[in-house]
Amino acid sequence: MISYDVIECGQPLVKSERATPRPVGDQVLVRIEAAGVCHSDLHIWHGSYDLGHGKKLSMADRGLKLPLTMGHEIAGEVIAVGDAVQGVTVGKRYVVFPWHGCGECSVCKRGDENLCLAGKSMGVFQPGGYADHVLVSHARYLVDIGDMPPVHAAPYACSGLTTYSALKKIPPQVLRDEKLVLIGAGGLGLMAIGLAKAMGSTGVIVIEPDETKHAAAMQAGALAVFNPRQDGYMAQVRQAAGGAVWAIIDCVGSSQTVQAGIDMLTKGGQLVQIGLFGGHIDLPTPSMALRAITYQGTYVGNLRELQELMRLVKDKQLRPVPTTCLHFSKAFTALLALEEGKAVGRQILTPEGA
Repeated sequence: MISYDVIECGQPLVKSERATPRPVGDQVLVRIEAAGVCHSDLHIWHGSYDLGHGKKLSMADRGLKLPLTMGHEIAGEVIAVGDAVQGVTVGKRYVVFPWHGCGECSVCKRGDENLCLAGKSMGVFQPGGYADHVLVSHARYLVDIGDMPPVHAAPYACSGLTTYSALKKIPPQVLRDEKLVLIGAGGLGLMAIGLAKAMGSTGVIVIEPDETKHAAAMQAGALAVFNPRQDGYMAQVRQAAGGAVWAIIDCVGSSQTVQAGIDMLTKGGQLVQIGLFGGHIDLPTPSMALRAITYQGTYVGNLRELQELMRLVKDKQLRPVPTTCLHFSKAFTALLALEEGKAVGRQILTPEGA
């Protein structure tokens, strides 16, 4: 098999060739037909997260070991299974749930493997999707995609699951009655617009500084898009939201976006952060109680939520986010485009490329 691996953080990916693994027991071998390139991959490639004030969270300290095949948005065809596998059909296509836990702790046993403190996420702590094949540790992590094209299915494993789980954290009545504000119109933001509408949102307002992405946000179904670099944009957002901002999902997660989101919230409002751009904020503690606001982080989602999400996508016939397909050998090119802000929607690595 061929993969494109991180050998040294911050350096070009290296093509590697090795024997294609054979599944045993509960394992499943998937021939990868689509692998999304995610902002999280940039943090892994750099080897750290920015904590602000010059501090870094080292990926090595979290257990990352090199060389590593990145990529956690994976869809493809099952070509072989271990002798203990049940319920999976060779020749069928699936999207892979990548957020594996230890399987033994109380968190995993209640179904929240994504929150396991000894996580074994694919593309992070075990080989992922920047390759032509991947070995999945258990058949339960496969979710049937039916006749959905793999290039459309793959992003649901992370950007779709992350935004779906974040949207579920907003009370349904608030989602129905109030305008939702999204910060960021990248892959996460565009995914969130469509999912919010499918989940009953009365309308989505987007904040995005890159005006080349405004058209994509409007085409995805946003009611309005505002540039935060323009004077008075917060007042414009509040007005578009009906006078008060009750719910915000921050798809960026920088010092500036989180602070702006908190400042925009009305009394009793809620900010859910999913972006990992990095930084640091200072919060006056009395205002959290006096304003009764909620600032909540969320990390991807669990297997049950991915199964729910795929049913929702099929039932509502959701339109996929804009995608750009590149050959697997262009994985490093895709990473650089993402870092430079040149990617609109999702970049997908495939065996065929564009």
